[in-house]
Amino acid sequence: MSDLDMKRRNFLKTSVGAAAVAIAPGMMLFQVANGSSEGVSAKVRWGMLIDTNQCKTGCNDCVTACNKENGLSGETKATDAQWIRKIEIKDISSGREVSLPMMCQHCEHPPCVDVCPTNASMKRADGIVLVDKHRCIGCRYCIMACPYKARSFVHEPLHDQNPDVPRGKGTVESCTLCVHRVDQGLQPACAEACPNKAILFGDLNDPQSEIAKKVRTVASVQVRADLRLNPGVRYQGL
Repeated sequence: MSDLDMKRRNFLKTSVGAAAVAIAPGMMLFQVANGSSEGVSAKVRWGMLIDTNQCKTGCNDCVTACNKENGLSGETKATDAQWIRKIEIKDISSGREVSLPMMCQHCEHPPCVDVCPTNASMKRADGIVLVDKHRCIGCRYCIMACPYKARSFVHEPLHDQNPDVPRGKGTVESCTLCVHRVDQGLQPACAEACPNKAILFGDLNDPQSEIAKKVRTVASVQVRADLRLNPGVRYQGL
């Protein structure tokens, strides 16, 4: 790395990260990107258990709810943001087909954070992986590093945004587990919208939580467990 590149990286880490732009009365973009600082603790590990037996082919209610909540267009062109998408998997040997939602897996060891040159990709103490829009320079290293194809790049100017979910042209974004809702004690939009209750959200670290009890009693898998990223999203029935 040249001296110029090193100076540029150091500048971005110190000065760009300190910038703040008002996006709504009394609200700064970096505050939303980091979520509420109150109540965030490493004692909590937010996660999801998705029952593929209850996730129905052709049902896109979770995708629709995510798009509406986060101000996404819902289009599926290569340049459109998709924070959650439905994918179909077929077992070649048995012919069994399952449908499941795929989003940021909120890894314990997120590769997107490892490769980010400006610390824009970050993981909160409670396990939620986010992007600080002020620090993001649009290099898209994190997109290449994510094995789940869970990140999108904003190509065009955005309008009519949800003030709780700031987005910006030239930055990378992905599922936030609806951090703005979680910090208010609410469920992520996708979990709330699922008509078959296929998405169970909760604290994986709380042995008395519904999700922790279920993870202990039913067989579930982590997608690409071989990478040892310890995702916060688990799938039942795969």
